Amino acid sequence: MSITYLLTLQCVDRPGIVRAVANAIADFGGNIVENDQFTDPTTSTFCMRTRFECERDSVIDVRELLEGQLTEFSPTIELRHEADKRRVVILASQYDHCLADLLYRQRNGDVPISIVAIVANHPDCEALAVSYGVPFVQREVTRETKANVEEEILGLIERESVDFVVLARYMQILTPHFCETLPGRIINIHHSFLPGFKGARPYHQAYERGVKLVGATAHFVTADLDEGPIIDQDVVRVSHARQPEDLVAIGRDVERTVLSRAVKLVAEDRVALVGKRTVIFYQ
Repeated sequence: MSITYLLTLQCVDRPGIVRAVANAIADFGGNIVENDQFTDPTTSTFCMRTRFECERDSVIDVRELLEGQLTEFSPTIELRHEADKRRVVILASQYDHCLADLLYRQRNGDVPISIVAIVANHPDCEALAVSYGVPFVQREVTRETKANVEEEILGLIERESVDFVVLARYMQILTPHFCETLPGRIINIHHSFLPGFKGARPYHQAYERGVKLVGATAHFVTADLDEGPIIDQDVVRVSHARQPEDLVAIGRDVERTVLSRAVKLVAEDRVALVGKRTVIFYQ
């Protein structure tokens, strides 16, 4: 029985990398079924994502065989069974539109993740979490409690072998320590095409400025607020006749679509981080 693997690789670009990977996979009886590659022109970083099948069922054994034939390129390699879903913790507050969309898409198999828990600083989303059978943890976050709550979340992530964290409109600014502990592993949704209207009531600010586009940006979180590498973006054109409430409703639709799309890309290992940018291997 063939097992499907997902291989991602990054290294300094040089001739022969693709051939070496293909030969290594062929040598242990593997068959490549999908391959994407790109070299970042600024950093000369070579990125590759490869799906392949083989009879071997051990990730450790297959990884050792690959590394043994690729040592001259000094690559950073990640390898896993494609069937093993990425494990995710979702942080939420009071707004539930993004959370509801992720729960629905996960249940239907549209986004290949396993939601380990939902952690929120308000009780509003508990009923939704319970309806999907996902553990819900509420912790009040204040200036005094934030550090302790974040340490508790980090402990949960370690115990449950969580792959990445999703901020589903989590209305808290994460501390630099939390961000630096999980580099490239926290996904956030922002209510505009970055850079945009910051602070409170963004859609009312947009209305006052007469915007013609409402958008959303999903990005990795860094200690620099809303400055992390961008994963996905989208916009919807709006007319001058739209009221602030209309913009809020339209914005929520864009937010949940963009966040779910970003989570799916990361869950399928289609996102490579190269400095402040991302390389996206679209399906």
